[in-house]
Amino acid sequence: MLADRILAVPVDAEGERKSKAGILIPATAELSRRLAWADVVVVGPHVRSVRAGDKVLYNPDDRFEVEVQGEEYVILRERDVHAVASSHADSDTGLYL
Repeated sequence: MLADRILAVPVDAEGERKSKAGILIPATAELSRRLAWADVVVVGPHVRSVRAGDKVLYNPDDRFEVEVQGEEYVILRERDVHAVASSHADSDTGLYL
């Protein structure tokens, strides 16, 4: 990856799902401005807040899709990442889920 780009595998959130109240939401329901999660595979040399193995929250409208050897990936800019769920603890400032 070059510059501030992140290569990630989107986490499938398609299909039917249930709300916390137990209401079944069909896969055809229109979702407005819903963010999505992806698992980071590789990061570019200028990415500071994300590492390979992290899970990132991003807007599906701000991505580029690519297929590599039959696998679906998304390419994101670091500035398009809204949150990082990480298992590592740094002394850096920032909010990690």
